[in-house]
Amino acid sequence: MTAELTPLDELQCLRLLSGTAVGRLVYTVGALPAVMPVRYRIAADGSVLLHAHTDSEITRAVADAIVAFEAGELDEADGSGWSVTVLGRADVTSDTEEGRTNPAVVPAPARTTGRVTIRIRPELVTGRTLPGSPAYEA
Repeated sequence: MTAELTPLDELQCLRLLSGTAVGRLVYTVGALPAVMPVRYRIAADGSVLLHAHTDSEITRAVADAIVAFEAGELDEADGSGWSVTVLGRADVTSDTEEGRTNPAVVPAPARTTGRVTIRIRPELVTGRTLPGSPAYEA
């Protein structure tokens, strides 16, 4: 028997995302899919914010591109949990520029000179919960 996924509304999705700090950025490199674990936070407007080095592969690949971002939690014991996906355009700005235009954004620490903020503006936010189920026995 397969457990049914329960859809979440956008507000529930953003609330769940606000409670975690690590997700996965999905982008393309040379027309091939790539996935990178990243630290992130959710801005007041629902955007996903993360930091990267100015000259990193991620920065070059996502600038002004449509990307996906996914985060979730799963319980290894019973399989229960949730997953949220955000699809949207990624904007890349210098950390100092982002701090000037959006006072709610705290720039990366001074030691991270040469870093940028990647802002994923949500165009589609979807999420699901997965109920727990008894472990399978061999």
